[in-house]
Amino acid sequence: MKKSIKTLNKKLKNFNPKIKEECGVFGISNAEDASALTALGLHALQHRGQEGCGIVTFDGKHYFSEKRFGLVGDNFNKEKVLKKLKGNYAIGHNRYSTTGENTLRNIQPFFADTNAGGIGVAHNGNLTNSISLRKKLVDEGAIFYTTSDTETIVQLIAKSKRKKTIDKIIDAIFQIQGGYALVMLTQSSLIGVRDPYGIRPLVIGKLNNSYVLASETCALDIIGAKFIREVENGEIVLIEKDQIKSVKPFPPKKIRPCVFEYIYFSRPDSILNNKSAYEYRKNLGVELAKENILEADMVVPVPDSGNAAALGFAQHLGMKFELGLIRNHYVGRTFIEPSQKIRSLGVKLKLNANQSAINGKKIILIDDSLVRGTTSHKIIKMLYDAGAKEVHVRIACPEIKFPDFYGVDTPTKKELLAANKTNEEICQYIGAKSLNFLSLEGLYKAIGFDKRNNIYPQLTDHYFTGDYPVKPIDELGDNKITQLSLLSTGSNN
Repeated sequence: MKKSIKTLNKKLKNFNPKIKEECGVFGISNAEDASALTALGLHALQHRGQEGCGIVTFDGKHYFSEKRFGLVGDNFNKEKVLKKLKGNYAIGHNRYSTTGENTLRNIQPFFADTNAGGIGVAHNGNLTNSISLRKKLVDEGAIFYTTSDTETIVQLIAKSKRKKTIDKIIDAIFQIQGGYALVMLTQSSLIGVRDPYGIRPLVIGKLNNSYVLASETCALDIIGAKFIREVENGEIVLIEKDQIKSVKPFPPKKIRPCVFEYIYFSRPDSILNNKSAYEYRKNLGVELAKENILEADMVVPVPDSGNAAALGFAQHLGMKFELGLIRNHYVGRTFIEPSQKIRSLGVKLKLNANQSAINGKKIILIDDSLVRGTTSHKIIKMLYDAGAKEVHVRIACPEIKFPDFYGVDTPTKKELLAANKTNEEICQYIGAKSLNFLSLEGLYKAIGFDKRNNIYPQLTDHYFTGDYPVKPIDELGDNKITQLSLLSTGSNN
């Protein structure tokens, strides 16, 4: 019974009908209580990964590492744990796995000794050529301990014949491809790296005389650090004590940040290009409302992902906004015996219809995206069962037709509903009265980019367009399956 309860708890914890979040990285230099500040930063980034967390510190002589399965608050909440992590320099990582094994050895940050000294690495993203690189390294005699593409980066750094650590890192990143943000810790510096297109995010903050690197600005807010700027695409930032240096080894490219940071991944209060993610999502709802011709009794969001867009939609049209669905935030912890009846509850374990608000009403249901459609079907049925008169679905992004290869856990193309069905077929499949997606032009207007006139760099929008800025070298067709059986490799996330 204990085994079956553990299995159910894992299923509930990982229940997420959306495209899955990114990993979170954090680093701080020259700060007292560096490990505690890193734990706080990771706590703020918990939405980016919940499977595991780790911290590596350096005290001037020795490195210290602690890694755990589960949430930051459950593992780094005790003084005795943080006391083990000595030193004024620290980096940390929250893990969400895509194709890699969920084992302790895959939890980051990774650490390795090189001929230039020790180095710790925390990585958000995926390498699109990790299998090719790994095979080459194995053929040359390298021994891999993990099934993570992050270890490929560590191996490349260690293998470099350059003398300085920064030169070794440059050697390594010239060989890797994909979307990535790296935070590294050496014996004398904290280092941040962002991929040449800036697909994965990384920001710089400052706390007194300490510099901070993080995936999002919300991690700066929690420790009282001031946001300085984003790490530029293709930039390496080298932080030594209270000095910061910028290195740009790549030829200049137009920045193409991941569109889903604006739509879903980033926490609503995080700042992206001078605006909060919350503002962008409300704007998505406004643009969706401009494309809407339907009248209804109320607007209902799918919580929590659809809240901001639904609010913007309702405010623009002057419609009533109601919480027609109530979310249970504590579904990950249950002690109920997992009988078939309990397992079959599915989406009801996380969401329940607010019957008093929706009974007899014509509803516009707003969500940020539609992926497989199975959960949407269950939600719509739930609303009808609770007495809704009509349920019309509006999605605050275009149709997702293509998988991701840069560290986001998307289904294969065969599993993506919009890649295989027409709008009418999707509407019928999910059981809605009508269905509309935000246009690509509306998306760019909402975010403030003008793709047509190229006033601002284009986003990485391959989910909708199939326009991949970095080609997925190691992926095998539409199945999005890597050669794991041959090389025992996997995603860092």
